Amino acid sequence: MGTNAKDLAALRIESPPATLRAIALDRMRRAIIGGVFEPGDRLVERSLCDQLGVSRSVIREVIRHLEAEGLVEMLAKQGPIVANLDWDDARQIYEIRAALESTAVADCARIAGPDVKANLQKAIVELERTSGKNSPLDILDATTEFYKIVFETSGHHIAWEIVSRLNGRISRLRVMTLSTSNRMVSGPSQIREIFEAIDTNNPESAAAACKAHISAAAAIAQTILA
Repeated sequence: MGTNAKDLAALRIESPPATLRAIALDRMRRAIIGGVFEPGDRLVERSLCDQLGVSRSVIREVIRHLEAEGLVEMLAKQGPIVANLDWDDARQIYEIRAALESTAVADCARIAGPDVKANLQKAIVELERTSGKNSPLDILDATTEFYKIVFETSGHHIAWEIVSRLNGRISRLRVMTLSTSNRMVSGPSQIREIFEAIDTNNPESAAAACKAHISAAAAIAQTILA
């Protein structure tokens, strides 16, 4: 008896399970961003194997990937450590964000339709919900989802690749600034202003709100790091 197309379609794996390396990478990245491992901490392979329950080969792959993301650095005779944050690097990251994100939100505002606005609204609601719970990593997830929708809608795919490569360091800076007075409230509030400008299809206001949001975060980071 022949096999029909419906039977074959049922075989397709829509969401393949994450590999062990991918899971370990995500756990380590979030641990560094969340401050479980602090700047300058040594990352000892044997301890990490025990803590994550994976092999040394997996840990070595994870460390190489985190080094490429700028979250880990290799020191002679010491091995891998959690990379230190300094203001000069942070300043450049904020400048890149301001250039890429303000352009993306402006273009998104020009073309955003009802479906995009509804998805952005969901991201904003989740962002405000998590900020009320004082949950920095969940705030990061909601913020990343908001900007992903913005960049995809605006068609700035290469820019999103650049932002994604910097995302580990961007997230560390976000957690650092969120720990300061009132930023858990003011940050989401400023992102809502960006959304409201997109919702009214006002590209100039969207870009201005985006730049103001990043400038406020940069000022806090400079105070802490410089």
